Amino acid sequence: MWELTALLLLATLEKPILSLHPPWTTIFKGERVTLRCDGYHPLLLELRPISTLWYLGHLLLPSHKKSIEVQTPGVYRCQTRGAPVSDPIHLSVSNDWLILQVPYAAVFEGEPLVMRCRGWYDKVVYKLHYYHDGQPVRYFHSSANYTVPQARASDSGRYQCSGTMRIPVESAPMFSAKVAVTVQEARHAAAVRLLQVQSRRAPLRLGRRVHRPRARGRGAGIALVRGCYRQPQRPETQPLAAASGAGFSPGRGVHHRPGPTGCGFGAR
Repeated sequence: MWELTALLLLATLEKPILSLHPPWTTIFKGERVTLRCDGYHPLLLELRPISTLWYLGHLLLPSHKKSIEVQTPGVYRCQTRGAPVSDPIHLSVSNDWLILQVPYAAVFEGEPLVMRCRGWYDKVVYKLHYYHDGQPVRYFHSSANYTVPQARASDSGRYQCSGTMRIPVESAPMFSAKVAVTVQEARHAAAVRLLQVQSRRAPLRLGRRVHRPRARGRGAGIALVRGCYRQPQRPETQPLAAASGAGFSPGRGVHHRPGPTGCGFGAR
């Protein structure tokens, strides 16, 4: 079971992390938000700048930058060369007088759940009510965020808000659209945090051929370089980082003697 879990984690480590700034999935028409793609780059056989691919639904967007500004509703994803596609972010655009904004990121048990009821282009909302599955849960005299300090699975459901605005006189009560919120179990939080940390680590690139350090004793290991198995050569200098270091970068402080012909182990 643990082996399967480890394989599943490793299989998803290369997936880029797509984030939204500000972190609300619903905006008013005409507003813009910024999407950012933080990618983990797998082994590359050549040194070239890493470009980012952006998708709106199944449409490939023209930008190759790490972050883009958008205002069109839909499902956004990103991808870096050689890596899987990121998880999606659903962006909604509203023409209503009132919208309920919830965070795009997953909320886990024990974490705060924050949402806000927002009037058209930040007009003050009066007599503000928040609802959970149709039941009122909080009242404010005027605009304020609703916060659940330590969310539980029972806090999942459909949320809505209502209130009045002075346009210019006070209006009748208006209601936002309902928004689904899911609070995930705490046992999944550690795995998700691990993936987010691993995805931001420096890429390992094969700009120069690199092999594992020679093992002590007679039994030296076998290294796979460009699809060819060879007995590793002893480096002339010691690597700057320990062999077990997570941030070891090939070609930095290690020089190799040319290997035997026929395997492409030496310099180009």
